[in-house]
Amino acid sequence: MSDAADRLSAMLERIPYARFLGVRAELAGDEMTMILPFGNHIVGNPMLPAIHGGVLGSFMEMTALAQLQVKEGQAKQPRVIDVSIEYLRSGRPLTTYARAEIKKVGRRIANVHVEAWQEQRAQPIAALRAHFLLEQVEA
Repeated sequence: MSDAADRLSAMLERIPYARFLGVRAELAGDEMTMILPFGNHIVGNPMLPAIHGGVLGSFMEMTALAQLQVKEGQAKQPRVIDVSIEYLRSGRPLTTYARAEIKKVGRRIANVHVEAWQEQRAQPIAALRAHFLLEQVEA
């Protein structure tokens, strides 16, 4: 396994909620895809059934943090400054995927966008935009 894959696995293992959800990651070079397998424990509306919005939001936040870990290799996990989530359609009882794009990394703050989809990447079910406070490197 590569160093980035090792850091990614270790990060997901440290997050109890990621373990509860069964979140895993696939890494191909520097392109990472997070995977949220469907399970009845993530259903928010059993009448539809639809994945709970909080589950989708936290899954996308974990995706953003994981992408920062892969690209930036921070020793400490970045802290969330703000998050904005757009729920575009109901998450059906299917496996959900997400990819993050780091828009900008400054000295202290990173801007990350995430899209989550199910069957077709071109039809996202939710999107996240977030800012993270990065670890300060001592000079």
